[in-house]
Amino acid sequence: MTRVIVIGAGISGLRVADLLTAAHIDVLLLESRQRTGGRLHTVSGPTGPVDLGATWFWPHEGRVLSLIDELGLPIHNQHLAGDAVYQDAQRTRRLDGNPIDVPAGRFSLGAQDLAHRLAQRLAPGCLATDRPVLAVSARTDGLRVETGAGALEAEHVVLALPPALAVSRIRFDPALPATLVDLARRTPTWMGSMAKVVAVFDSAFWRDHGLSGAAISHVGPMRELHDMSGPAGRPAALFGFAPLPTADSVAPEPDAIVRQLSALFGPSTPEPVELYIADWRSEPDTSPPDTGVAGDYRTYGHPAWRTAALDGRLHWSATETSSTSPGHIEGALERAETVAARIIDDLNRRNAA
Repeated sequence: MTRVIVIGAGISGLRVADLLTAAHIDVLLLESRQRTGGRLHTVSGPTGPVDLGATWFWPHEGRVLSLIDELGLPIHNQHLAGDAVYQDAQRTRRLDGNPIDVPAGRFSLGAQDLAHRLAQRLAPGCLATDRPVLAVSARTDGLRVETGAGALEAEHVVLALPPALAVSRIRFDPALPATLVDLARRTPTWMGSMAKVVAVFDSAFWRDHGLSGAAISHVGPMRELHDMSGPAGRPAALFGFAPLPTADSVAPEPDAIVRQLSALFGPSTPEPVELYIADWRSEPDTSPPDTGVAGDYRTYGHPAWRTAALDGRLHWSATETSSTSPGHIEGALERAETVAARIIDDLNRRNAA
């Protein structure tokens, strides 16, 4: 018997486990991947870290800022200076200034650094990777969690993964209410129908031409682009979002990306030294098979996510369930703090009874 089992070691699941550990509550964090971080995913390129998932945080997001300060993470500001570019079917034109970007913060070692630091604070044996959960069932005094490596029991279980993924991958006994399952299936997985493209260059050449690196395109394949360079412009990188709205959508080919970059930033645009295409729709540990069908973002922060299921023991903690900055790191942290506080309160009341 473990007091709390958390399913999913993305930033929300890590923060739930971190807060419960700080409260001296026995917790086990299960992750189906072989890494932590979820959609905070940083790869190490030859010229420095590159984020293939979450990239930004914003000045009003107090939970992120507080945790950054607590963990001592190096950060830098999003590059804003220079003109932007606008592309439609008729032409590509340079805009005066940068009306696309807003002030934002960046993790200098990559966003996954936040996840790594939280994981390092957990007690030995608290985190188990490569441990997908197959089923959650109710017992008289708690919940039973079945994994490929055996069954576990806990007083509380936290679902720190997108709702649509949870109901498509995990069997629940008794079955969750039909209205809740329908809500989960209709809730889009943030980044689940998107490819993130990162092009790394020897230098931030666009800055030399007075460009910010920001662009909006109605031609594609990338519809929105930004400067993603590190501190002092190293590594020098541009990134863009390529929508993949249906299950049949195909991620952009490298040649199409290179052509678009030349159309946006001029014929002298150099070839990228590295090119990453992260198709989050194809990530089975992020997106359910029918992720292209879900598209009702009004389900984010729905009141149903704030009610624990299975006799008050099964909690929702993904960023999609937050009413505060849903889809962002801040939203994931808000849900983590709320859920952890409720579990701590419940366990304290049971101990006092």
